[in-house]
Amino acid sequence: MSARKAGKITASPTSQASRAGRRTAAGAALVVAALVSTAACGGGGGGKDGKGGGKAAGFNAGINKVASASDKKGGELKFIGTQDADSWDPQRGYYGFMWDFARYYTRTLVTPKPAPGAQSVDVVADMATDTGKLSDDKKTYTFTLRDGLTWEDGQPVTSKQIKYGIERTWATDKISGGPQWLMQVLDPERSYKGPYKDDTPDKLGLKAIETPDDRTIVFHLPKPNGDFLQMLAIPAAAPVRPDKDTAEKYGLKPFSNGPYKFVSYTANKGLELVRNDKWNRDSDPVRKALPDKISLRLTSNADDMDKKLIAGEYDVDINATGMGSAGRQKALQSSRGNIDNPQTGFIRFAAFPKSVAPFDNEHCRKAVIYASDHTSLQTARGGPEAGGDIGTSMLPPSVKGYDPGYDPFKLKQGKPDEAKAKEELKACGKPDGFRTTIAVRNNKPQEIATAESMQAALKKVGIDAQIDPYDGAQSTGIIGAPKNVKAKGYGILVFGWGADFPSGQGFLQPLADGRFIQESGNQNFPELDDPAINKLFDDAIAETDPDKAGKLYQEANKKVTEGAWYMPFTYEKNIIWRSSRLTNAYTSDAYNGRYDYASLGVVR
Repeated sequence: MSARKAGKITASPTSQASRAGRRTAAGAALVVAALVSTAACGGGGGGKDGKGGGKAAGFNAGINKVASASDKKGGELKFIGTQDADSWDPQRGYYGFMWDFARYYTRTLVTPKPAPGAQSVDVVADMATDTGKLSDDKKTYTFTLRDGLTWEDGQPVTSKQIKYGIERTWATDKISGGPQWLMQVLDPERSYKGPYKDDTPDKLGLKAIETPDDRTIVFHLPKPNGDFLQMLAIPAAAPVRPDKDTAEKYGLKPFSNGPYKFVSYTANKGLELVRNDKWNRDSDPVRKALPDKISLRLTSNADDMDKKLIAGEYDVDINATGMGSAGRQKALQSSRGNIDNPQTGFIRFAAFPKSVAPFDNEHCRKAVIYASDHTSLQTARGGPEAGGDIGTSMLPPSVKGYDPGYDPFKLKQGKPDEAKAKEELKACGKPDGFRTTIAVRNNKPQEIATAESMQAALKKVGIDAQIDPYDGAQSTGIIGAPKNVKAKGYGILVFGWGADFPSGQGFLQPLADGRFIQESGNQNFPELDDPAINKLFDDAIAETDPDKAGKLYQEANKKVTEGAWYMPFTYEKNIIWRSSRLTNAYTSDAYNGRYDYASLGVVR
């Protein structure tokens, strides 16, 4: 399992990094200075966009509230982006923006609540009449389908088609690259081989799911999992009709059971959706379906994209990775009322593999944390607005269990504590410091800048940290391979992480559970295997009360943080553009700070 955001960085998706241009720590400081100066003017300013827009709703008008609320229908909603989806196939897609956008043409039994901010973390009924009936042993979920569910040709959606769609996840030889949560939870032994190798007459041989009739679907879990509804809310749980399944080619034109259907799609160029006239509004309590048409244009020029957004030619950056430096400064200066600055649900961090000495000693790890300049690290990421708040632990604000007052290393003060760092160096038997290597992706300028910041600060206490930029496209086999990390002596790994769904299981478990250490594609970068932490994960996952589970994840977070296995840089924030034509715009924690695309409308 893994986390994802705007774009998949590796074959086992982990994190999406900003697409801003190369920036040194010193250059980032100039950007932050510009942000501070522009923030002082304009307030929540408005104004009109370049073409056909109304008055801008105001700075952060889409944070924890709805900007320009309206139920007016019609018009064309125009997306633009620099990154195509990995796939538009619901079972294959893993990019965060794809999961958000897919709700135009796919539906699931349950879905994130269509509401701003933290409210979106809850799941609500979508194709199902409710969020399911849970058995007393918390291992069986039973759902009944709503009346009026239809495909784009008017045929009804059945429970068997939902089961078939989910079964496609198992067909990793054809449906590769997608999330595997449902497979891991429903069939941990991987005994089922997927519908294409299924020898039952109807290709519905997965025993963990039953469909006693066309409107009932029953899931049998080997053991309780409090996040199972979250897993059912992702597109991988969407139905696929067997007679329309084109296997590897399905993502070129998925068959719709949502309010819009595909007209055209050209890879790396764009797509167009129009209304699905067979969609039954009475069957869908979630989607507003306001625009008549939805289009996406893809471009390789990020700066030009920002210019077109500011000029009003397009409404939203579908990738939502944040505006580039030039566009961001212009927007903050002249169109501040058109931007939002949401938390993304990501943490940017350094990890300390215990297989690389001296980081098998927690005091050496703590020396690095105390010696680092956390304001400088924040600046390297882009500053408070474009980079994020200084991170203090390994749970982001969007995940239950996060405690805003928890700061065991006093990182919020932003300054290095060289005296404490030297105490820790003595405690780990390295009073004069030591040599190590920082591994950083060569295609992520902000990560290079954070590595340079660490290098400069660590030198002051005698830690000689060399920077090794590696091929960022090969992360899975480089820092995701513990043997390679040890062989190269990578003592500090610079990376980032965002959750597939906002819970401790979705965020922290892949980073800190010893049973998740892999030979390749490893995300437990410190190779942490603490039985006490592993048990906390087990207890939290079995807890179906989210608040009680959050307390357990909070305890796991404390053990991970206080053990100095990771050093958080920032709780990532982005500057994202909202056209003045947009209505019903709000950012969603369920989609890592993106707008809830299924609720957007436009004024004509």
